[in-house]
Amino acid sequence: MNHSEIVSFIWGVADLIRDTFKRGKYQDVILPLTVLRRIDCVLAPSKKEVLVANAKYKKDLQNLDPILRKASGFAFYNMLQH
Repeated sequence: MNHSEIVSFIWGVADLIRDTFKRGKYQDVILPLTVLRRIDCVLAPSKKEVLVANAKYKKDLQNLDPILRKASGFAFYNMLQH
């Protein structure tokens, strides 16, 4: 997907939700969703490693956060299943 397609997609989503929110408020939703999507894309390459680490250690440890952050290579990680 090139830059123009991404921009068109984002504005298309904005147009879809425009009438759902009060005029001038939909940008309060679009920006956070755009940021969340970007974070999801950044974390995609390490998601499998995070899920494997979670499955491996979840029964033995209460605080998996340091292990999952190390598996992702970032200060945050994604374990959501699509």
